[in-house]
Amino acid sequence: MSALRLVIGGLLLVFGIGWVRKAVLRASGNKPLHDENAAYAKEVQAARVATGERRPFAGDWYAFTLSFKGVLLEGLEVVFIALTFGSNQHNIPLAALGALAAVVVVTVAGLAVRAPLSRVPENTMKFAVGIMLTSFGLFWGAEGAGAQWPGSDAALVVIIPVVLVVALAFVAVFRRAKTVRDSPAPALS
Repeated sequence: MSALRLVIGGLLLVFGIGWVRKAVLRASGNKPLHDENAAYAKEVQAARVATGERRPFAGDWYAFTLSFKGVLLEGLEVVFIALTFGSNQHNIPLAALGALAAVVVVTVAGLAVRAPLSRVPENTMKFAVGIMLTSFGLFWGAEGAGAQWPGSDAALVVIIPVVLVVALAFVAVFRRAKTVRDSPAPALS
């Protein structure tokens, strides 16, 4: 199961670092903030001009592919995390059952808190998700490579804040560099 942890940790790390990179660039002002309303309007317009092509077993092909893309990535992340926890405890079937229960709980919780959750800025949420994916990726990737974490799973309580502090330090450095780059050059006398 070490190979499984290594692969899953590596995948989480790749996804997480990508999310953190974009979040750092947005938070430092080096990349425009993601405008969810503009993105939504663009997707609604694309859906309006879609052909409405019908296919067997899928119905509306545009809606099917849009939903599939959104669910696939999130579903794969849940599967990777559940399999890793299951391999740590040497009980993958129990982890799969736990993942199924988690889907039900998250669905119910999502419906219950959708209004307050929609007020959380998307860029902040993506920053937090990137920190979590990167932290879990570091943890499981290192375990898969044979490392022993002090305190075992409790090491995550240290890893997550360290990854957050490093990301925030990059935000400060990139923000300062942007300020210097954007400031007018002094006039020569």
